[in-house]
Amino acid sequence: MLTFKKPDVEQFFRTLAIQNFTVSPSEDQLILSTNLSGKYNLWGMDLPNNFPYPLTFIDQSCHELTFDKQGRFFIAGFDHDGDENTQLYALKPSGGELKPLRVAEGERHMSPILSKDGSRLYYTSTKENKMYLNTYCYQLDTDEETIVNVGEKAGTYLLDVGPNEDKFVYFRHFANTYTLAHVVVDGEEFLLTPETDKQHTTSSVLFTSDTEIYLITDYDDDFSYLAKFDITTKSFSKVLSFEQEDFQSIKYNKVRQSLYITSSKGVEDFLYEFSIGDNQVNKIEIPVSVIQKLIVTETGNLYLLGRSAVEPNNIYQCENGSTEWKACTNLGVPGVSKDELCEPEVVTYPSFDGLDIEALFFKAKPEVSNGHVILWPHGGPQAAERKSFRALFQFLVHRGYSIFTPNFRGSSGYGLSFMKMVEGDWGYGPRLDNIEGVEWLISNGYADRDKVLLMGGSYGGYMALLLHGRHADYFKAVVDIFGPSDLFSFIDSVPEHWKPAMNQWVGDPVKDKEKLIEYSPITYLEQMTKPMLVIQGANDPRVVKAESDKIVKALEDRGVNVEYLVLEDEGHGFSKKENEIKVNRTILEFFNRFI
Repeated sequence: MLTFKKPDVEQFFRTLAIQNFTVSPSEDQLILSTNLSGKYNLWGMDLPNNFPYPLTFIDQSCHELTFDKQGRFFIAGFDHDGDENTQLYALKPSGGELKPLRVAEGERHMSPILSKDGSRLYYTSTKENKMYLNTYCYQLDTDEETIVNVGEKAGTYLLDVGPNEDKFVYFRHFANTYTLAHVVVDGEEFLLTPETDKQHTTSSVLFTSDTEIYLITDYDDDFSYLAKFDITTKSFSKVLSFEQEDFQSIKYNKVRQSLYITSSKGVEDFLYEFSIGDNQVNKIEIPVSVIQKLIVTETGNLYLLGRSAVEPNNIYQCENGSTEWKACTNLGVPGVSKDELCEPEVVTYPSFDGLDIEALFFKAKPEVSNGHVILWPHGGPQAAERKSFRALFQFLVHRGYSIFTPNFRGSSGYGLSFMKMVEGDWGYGPRLDNIEGVEWLISNGYADRDKVLLMGGSYGGYMALLLHGRHADYFKAVVDIFGPSDLFSFIDSVPEHWKPAMNQWVGDPVKDKEKLIEYSPITYLEQMTKPMLVIQGANDPRVVKAESDKIVKALEDRGVNVEYLVLEDEGHGFSKKENEIKVNRTILEFFNRFI
C-alpha cells in the first residue's frame, strides 16, 4: 500500500488565487484574473467548466474588468508592479492585443461603464484633478472625450449611469464613514439621502428604471440598509433592513424584478434576494463565507467569486430559479483537503472600557503546536478580519503557530458608530483593544505570557510598530509589513485623492500635533528592543517605502536587531507568486528563530 508524507509548507506557498472576473453576455465564457502562471494575467474559460487558457501575458494585477454588452470585446484595467495607477485597455474575448483606451502615466482610471451599444466609455480618473477626480465620457469610435463631471469638495466617483445616459449617480468620499451620493438630472444635482448634519454613508447605488434608484445607506441608522430614491418626486424611503447586519452591495435582476443584497455581519457575509414587486425577501444559501464579487446576467443567472477560511477564492454559478451552486473553478491548497485546514473559532472579549470585541482564533492542532500565538492586528483600519482564506495563516498554523485576529474598534461590519471609533484615534483605543485581547488569551488559557509574537500589515503594520514601542514586554519578536511609522509623513505622502479625508481619518498635523506625536511609532524607538522583520513593496502608493526606510534606519542606528526585506516590483501587497513565497518563507524562518 502506498503511503505519502504529510503536506509540507511548500504546498501552502503554491496556493493559487483569483483576483477578479467577468462573464460574457452569452455566458459561454468566463474571464478571470488569476496567478496560474505565478503572476497575474487574464485567462479564459469556455463554459461549462472547460480548461482555462491564457488571454494576456502582461504579468500585472487587474483592477477593472467589464464586458461589452454585445460580447465583442471587454475592458480591463491593469496597474504596474503594484503602483495602483490603473490603465484601461480593450481586448478581444480571445485575448491577444491590449488596445490602449485610457492610458496616462502616473494617473489612475477607475470604474469603467460601457454604454449599451459599446460606443461610449464612462470612467473616473485622477488626470486633471488629482485630489477631487473627474468623470469622463470617451467615444471609442471617434477618439473624442468630454468631461461629464468635475469633482469638488471630496473625491468624486461615478457609481452608475441611467438607462438613457442622461442621468448620472456620483458619490463624494469625505471619509470612510462619510460618503454622500448624488444624482445629476439635466445638469441639476440632487442628494439621494435627506439633508442632515449627521455623517452617514451611501455605498452601492443602481438604477432599476429611468425614475427609480436603489441604494445602500446608513442614513439615520447605525447599520446600512436598502433604500429607494424616486427621481420624479425627489423622495427617499427606507425599504429593508436587518438588525446588526451591514448591507454592502446590491445587484439588479431584470428577469426576476428583484435585487440581490450582499450583507455583512462581523466575520462573514450573507446573500438575500428582495422582490421589488411584493417586497418579499429570501435568504440564499451560499458556498462561501465572504463574497468578493457578484454578477447577475441578463438571463438572471448568478456568478459569485468568494472564499471561506479554508478555501481560497473560487467562482460559482447558480442558475435562475435554482438554489444549487455549481463550482466553475476548484482552487485549493495543493494536496491538502479543506478538512486538514484550520477553521477559526469566533470569540468575543471585553476591552478596557467594557466594549465587546469580536475576534478569530486559528488554533494549531495539539500534535503540531509549538505553543506560540501570533497576534495579527488587521489592516484598514476601517476593515475587518473575516472568515477569509489566507495562505499565510494556514501554513503558519500548519507549522504549529496559533493566530489571534481581533476586530478592534474601528473595524467594519459592526455598525457606523463602531467604525468611527478609530477616526482621530489611531493609537489609543485600538491599541488597548489589542492588548486586552492578549490578556484575555492568557487568562483564558489560549496563550502563555512568554510565547506571544506580533505581526501585521498596513494599519496592522503600524499597530505592530506601535505595540512594539509601547508594550514590548508582551512580544518575543515583531513583523511589520508596510506599516506607517510616522503619522506626519504618512499623511503627507498618501495619494492626492486620499488627502481630503486625512484630517478626519488620522488627524490634522497642526491642530492634532501632540496627539499625532503620541500615536506615531517612531516616537517610541527607545522601547523597541525586540527582534524585528520589516517588509516593504518599493512601489507602494499608500504607505510609501520611506515609511519603512525611516524606522529601519532609526532602529539600526540604535543597534536593534532588524531585518529588512524590500520587494522592488511590488506595491501594497504581493501579487507575484515568487515574491509571496519569498515573503512567507522569510516570515516563517524569522519566527522559527524565537520559539
